Amino acid sequence: MGSANMEKKWLFPLVISSVICIFLLATSLNLGLVSSRHAINSIFSFFPSRVLANQSSLAFAENIVSQGPPPPSVPAIPRFAYLISGSKGDLEKLWRTLQALYHPLNQYVLHLDLESPVAERLELASRVDNETMFNTVGNVFVIKKANMVTYRGPTMVANTLHACAILLRRSKDWDWFINLSASDYPLVTQDDLFHTFSPLNRNLNFIEHTSQLGWKEEKRAMPLILDPGLYSSKKQDVFWVTPRRTLPTSFKLFTGSAWMVLSRWFVEYCVWGWDNLPRTLLMYYTNFVSSPEGYFHTVICNEPEFAKTAVNHDLHYISWDIPPKQHPHTLNINDTNKMIASGAAFARKFKRDDPALDKIDKDLLRRRKGSFTPGGWCAGKPKCSRVGNPNKIKPGPGAKRLRRLVGRLTLTAKFGQNQCK
Repeated sequence: MGSANMEKKWLFPLVISSVICIFLLATSLNLGLVSSRHAINSIFSFFPSRVLANQSSLAFAENIVSQGPPPPSVPAIPRFAYLISGSKGDLEKLWRTLQALYHPLNQYVLHLDLESPVAERLELASRVDNETMFNTVGNVFVIKKANMVTYRGPTMVANTLHACAILLRRSKDWDWFINLSASDYPLVTQDDLFHTFSPLNRNLNFIEHTSQLGWKEEKRAMPLILDPGLYSSKKQDVFWVTPRRTLPTSFKLFTGSAWMVLSRWFVEYCVWGWDNLPRTLLMYYTNFVSSPEGYFHTVICNEPEFAKTAVNHDLHYISWDIPPKQHPHTLNINDTNKMIASGAAFARKFKRDDPALDKIDKDLLRRRKGSFTPGGWCAGKPKCSRVGNPNKIKPGPGAKRLRRLVGRLTLTAKFGQNQCK
């Protein structure tokens, strides 16, 4: 019985091999190489259409880029995925920013880096676990295994990509990724943001960028650095090593703001990468001073399909001293009018519980202390203690200012052309 089964197993491969040999012999003798290719193709007609379908699907992965993103079946209201990150002493600032930004339709990843005391990180996780709203909706996640993050080094880029990967795995229901620090604060409500972004192409990326490196070419692009955050559990600044390097020739360097609003399509490209550019550049920026101000910018501007989606603005209001220093001017209540006039969605950076934040809460967000920013979704006004209809949008005066800014930016961008220069 065993012998008979064995013979049956060998029968089909033997027949297929014989057919292939006959065709190859006939075509090599009579039809020549060109006809032989035709004959070999005809052999596949013997195989089931299911097999042929599998064969035809083996296209080059890189072709996905040239074909563009798949047609999205997106809801009318866009959704946002936030990374809010902080370090030692930032717990209260991060929590306040989260409350000001919260909306049931969005996704949130929170991260206090490894420099933060264990007690702070545990307290953050405990607050999220004990917040009824977060438990009801299930859209706030804490990175409990903290990363070491050096502001000027590649560990900040790695932390951002880590959050992107978590958000991609956790939910399919978001359209744009926004990275913020605990020192950032919104100038508009989430309803204002939804209202402004609803008519926009979901592939647009708001990322301040330029190829004019200026002094950064000498001071940042050419030096080689090591980030202790890659191998040490104690935060230290980056340090320089020798020799220096020349500028790359296979891709063009770009720089800009470390804060951005990135499309899901571009985030997927950076994390999954259907060609090797994101990984090549990640390796390059491992030894680059201020990687957060260059990595995403260089990736997006060296891939033509994404370069035409790059709107040159980070939607932040940031005030720099003259001459500019490593960190921007710390905003206060005297800067409020300039913040509002900018039309920006976010501002940075603020000290903990600065009076300017109270004014923003009162005048722009209509938010009470210790509560979420109200909107159409709130069922238990004014504290928003219960989830109402999350799809109900109530844009306020901030929507008009933001829409004016975004409209001007997207008009200038002339979507469809390469915007990276």
